[in-house]
Amino acid sequence: MSVFEKLTPVLTKRWLSPDAWRLDVYEQLDGYAALRKALKVHPDDLIALVKDSGLRGRGGAGFPTGLKWGFIPQNDGKPHYLVINADEGEPGTCKDLPLMTYDPHALVEGAIIASYAIRANRAFIYIRGEAVHAARRLRHAVQEAYKAGYLGQNILGSGFDLDLVVHSGAGAYICGEETALLDSLEGMRGQPRLRPPFPATHGLYACPTVVNNVGTIASVPYIVLGGAAWWKTMGTEKSSGPMIYSLSGRIQQPGQYECSLGVTLRELIELAGGMQPGHNLRFWTPGGSSTPLLTADHLDVPLDFDSVAAAGSILGTTATQIFSDQDCPVYATYRWLEFYHHESCGKCTPCREGNYWMVRVYRRILSGQGSHEDLDTLLDTADNILGRSFCGLGDGATSSVTSSLQYFKQDYLDYIEGRKAPKLSEKALAGAH
Repeated sequence: MSVFEKLTPVLTKRWLSPDAWRLDVYEQLDGYAALRKALKVHPDDLIALVKDSGLRGRGGAGFPTGLKWGFIPQNDGKPHYLVINADEGEPGTCKDLPLMTYDPHALVEGAIIASYAIRANRAFIYIRGEAVHAARRLRHAVQEAYKAGYLGQNILGSGFDLDLVVHSGAGAYICGEETALLDSLEGMRGQPRLRPPFPATHGLYACPTVVNNVGTIASVPYIVLGGAAWWKTMGTEKSSGPMIYSLSGRIQQPGQYECSLGVTLRELIELAGGMQPGHNLRFWTPGGSSTPLLTADHLDVPLDFDSVAAAGSILGTTATQIFSDQDCPVYATYRWLEFYHHESCGKCTPCREGNYWMVRVYRRILSGQGSHEDLDTLLDTADNILGRSFCGLGDGATSSVTSSLQYFKQDYLDYIEGRKAPKLSEKALAGAH
C-alpha cells in the first residue's frame, strides 16, 4: 500500500481548484447542495445525524459536536446563537487559515446548516485580526451568499432566516478560549468566564450559544451529503472522519496533510518526504505547543483523540511540530513559555505569576547560571498552575515543561552542570531577576 493512499482529501479537496473561493466555482463543486438537502430535514434530525457521525470538535478538546448541539434548550423564548471560533493562535497550527482562504464557502455553508439545526437566526465568525487575507475572503463569501439567497430572509424559500457576521478580533491568544471569545465579541476585554453557567444556556448575550471550531463546522456539509456511515469509514471507532495535520519543522515538505484520524507520525513524515538530510527525529508535538511532548519512541502512536491521550499527550489542534537531534528541548520549551507568559490575560494568579517566574528560571538555566533546585522549582510551579488556572491557557503552558523534564532531564542537567554552552547571554539573564 502506497503511503499516499493514507491521504483522505475531504475538507481540503477544493483547495487546489482555481478560484475555489468564488461562489460560482464552489457551486460547480457540490457547493450548497448540502444546504438544500438540510433545509428539507427537521432540525432535530440534523442534530441526530451529526451525533451518529461521531464528529468531534476540531479545535482541540475533541468534544462530540452533536452532543454539544443537543445541549441547546428549545422553546425557551430566547434567541440562539452560533459562534465559530476562527481565532487560530496555537503555535504551530495552520489548518483553519488555509481552509478559510481557499474554501471560505464551505465554512459559510456549514454555518448555515448548523444554525438551522440549533434554531439560531444569527451567527458569528470570530477571526484573528492578523488574518487579513482570510477575513477578506470570508467577508466576500458572505456577501456572495447573501446575493445568492443563501443568507438573509427566507433562505431558499424554506422560511429560515439567518444573518452571518464576520468579526475580527484584536489578536489575543486568550480569545481562542470560548468564553473569552464571547466576552470579546460582546465588546469587553477577552477574559475567560466562570463556568457554570455554560455557553449552551448562558453564552453570547446570556443566551443559548454553540461555539464550534472552523474545521468542525466546515465538516458538516460533507456529513449531510455523504451521511454518517460514510463519514465513519474514515478514522477510528471513537475518532471518526479525516483531520488536517499541520506539519512543520525538520521535514522535507512542511504543510497541511489531511488523513483519516489514526494515522501515525511515521506515515505523516513519509508523506512529507522524510526528515531533512542530517536530521533524526528527537521530539515532537502532536497538537501544538500546549500539548505534552512526545519522542521518537512514539512514532507509531495512532494520532486520534484516545490513542494520543493514552500515550500521555493530547491530539489538540493536530499542529505537529517536528524537532530533530539538532534541536534543544530546553530552549524550545523556553520559547513556548515566553509566548504563554506574554499571552496570559492576567485574570488568575497561577497563570499570571507562574508563567512569569518559569520564564525567568529558564533564562537562568539557559544562561549557564541554573541550579539543581531550579528543576524542582519548575515542577512545583507547573503543579501549582495545572488544574488551578481559570482556563486552559495555564494548563497548556505547563505541558512542555513537565514533559521535557520527563524525557529530557539530562539536557537540563547539561546546562546546569556546564557540559552545554549557554544558549542565552548575560543580557538575557538580567531579565531573569
